[in-house]
Amino acid sequence: MIHGNPFDLFRQECRAALVSAITKTFPSANIPIINLNKTPDIELGQLASSLSFELARKLDMKPSVVAEQLVEAIDKSRFDLIAKVSTAGAGYINFYVNFPRFSQLTLESVKNNDKSYGYIKTEKPVKIIVEHTSVNPLHPIHIGQARNPMIGDALACILKLRGHDVSTHYYIDDVGRQSSVVAYGYEKLGRPKPTEKSDLFVGKIYTVTCCISEINRLKKAKEQVITTQAVDDIAKIGKELDEWIAIADELKEKHSTLFEMLTIKISEDENPEEEINKLNRRYEDGEPVAKQLVREVSDLCLDGFRQTQAKISVTYDSWDWESDFVWSGQVTEIMNNLKASPFIYFKNGVWGFDADKVAKQLQLKPKLGMKENHEIPQLTLMRADGTTLYTTRDIAYSIWKFQCAEKVINVIGMEQSLAQLQLKLAMYALNYNKEADNFVHFAYNLVALPGYKMSSRRGHYITFDQVLDEAVERAYQEVCKRSPMFSEEEKRSIANFVGIGAVRYALIDVDPSKQVLFTWDRVLNFETNSAPYVQYTHARACSIIRKATDNTIAAPAYNLLAEKIEQEIILQLACFPDMFIEATEYLKPFMIADYVNMLADKFNTFYNAVSVIKAETLELSSTRLVLTDAVRTVLRNALALIGVVAPERM
Repeated sequence: MIHGNPFDLFRQECRAALVSAITKTFPSANIPIINLNKTPDIELGQLASSLSFELARKLDMKPSVVAEQLVEAIDKSRFDLIAKVSTAGAGYINFYVNFPRFSQLTLESVKNNDKSYGYIKTEKPVKIIVEHTSVNPLHPIHIGQARNPMIGDALACILKLRGHDVSTHYYIDDVGRQSSVVAYGYEKLGRPKPTEKSDLFVGKIYTVTCCISEINRLKKAKEQVITTQAVDDIAKIGKELDEWIAIADELKEKHSTLFEMLTIKISEDENPEEEINKLNRRYEDGEPVAKQLVREVSDLCLDGFRQTQAKISVTYDSWDWESDFVWSGQVTEIMNNLKASPFIYFKNGVWGFDADKVAKQLQLKPKLGMKENHEIPQLTLMRADGTTLYTTRDIAYSIWKFQCAEKVINVIGMEQSLAQLQLKLAMYALNYNKEADNFVHFAYNLVALPGYKMSSRRGHYITFDQVLDEAVERAYQEVCKRSPMFSEEEKRSIANFVGIGAVRYALIDVDPSKQVLFTWDRVLNFETNSAPYVQYTHARACSIIRKATDNTIAAPAYNLLAEKIEQEIILQLACFPDMFIEATEYLKPFMIADYVNMLADKFNTFYNAVSVIKAETLELSSTRLVLTDAVRTVLRNALALIGVVAPERM
């Protein structure tokens, strides 16, 4: 017997048994919703129901009496997988699985489904866009941003395997002052060719140009406020200027030649800040020279991003330029439509959006999980100089995405939660109600490194490349210690997938609402809860199977899997499809990391407790080999969901 979801088959039998018992024992009672929960220990059964409590209230009986009568009415002979049913506590009903039959069902299902085991297809597939990473093309992707592509790639993978039509998009934020700053500096240097990895090259130009232009701006601002005798303003600007001068000292030391060259070139302009603003306006207006300049330097940075993403095997189906939505007139169209709504105001030359008014007037706060007295801040849509803001442009982009998909998932940090909410409310204001309902902001918390504070404007960041390279090097040292017999080529190959897998796992296995504390002791722990630990467990299972010879293999006898740890592993394997469905439906990729760690723990306990190849009998050895092979298959399938290689040797 083979089934795609063995544990669900058992659950269906338990539910059918309860329905039959209720109909037989209490024919006049309406059958309530039957919830079955997994028990905390297999000695208490595998599923438990509390429906006796609800029935007891309706029937004016004691829950324990209702439970006893229902258990008495269940005919176990009608079911293949139910071994025993009993009452527990004050009225719970516990179901015990028939382990010999269930073990056969589970292990044969794993073997026959093989690489597709666990990947249960949805009955309602939809088109989904997952937009993720979308780091601004200003500097390298750093470790603080690296959680985004790891989560986004895992989400896209599990949704595809669930049967949805998924495409991944990268939104290139190339409109706005930051892009103009780096393009301005790049132009001042004569548009040089990169002498290093191109995103590192662009990042240095951005940091130094930003610093020099800010110092110039603040000096001019300080001169102006001195004439007004505004003491508070003088102090505020003076403090900010001192901070930038301190940053300049750091940058001069780190990038002396670049800093000197840009200082000379930028000093040729009387007002660098105005030159940057002009470039920003010209680019948003689509002026050809400005377009060519900003796109050129953005492409240089993106080339560097692609090299980084190749290391972690992350790709995108579409690279979407923010500027395209401005130049095509889509942003203008959105602005005009919003101006025609009652939710837009014009004040001091600025167009704004009253997000709170939308939520109140359309009665959206309960739907969005907000209290009625929670006030949503207003959003500036267009500045007095006619340039738009990021969220304004993002409204046009989001509506465009819904022309390509039925559901949109934006993987964006928690710090953007307000902007994403305002965007969603703008969609409601424009009568894109269905689209807004299917717009998901997948928020995640930051990555922190103990004792290190990152600052892009200071050029203080640890690049994702640096982290990946160090992970691979640390893994190589560990492989050399553990497996000195391997060739150099094998050691390097293992170190690469162990190091990359370790970083992937570490950035996924924490609940997205919580901060990831990135430490090497945790990331490359071969003893517990890490990719190397799970990979090593998979390699161990492969090694056991390799060592089995033809004369150690007989027909399996599933009734021999009687040890508690063996039955716990059977249940864990059987529940993999359940976990996959929950992780996908509720967008919880961290559940996958939790699952593989737990399965690895149980298998290692099994490995240390019993013999496999040298078991007491040939039948027992063969049966445990089947169990080991099933663990190998499920570990591989689960690791694939989060982009981690399952090696056969380590």
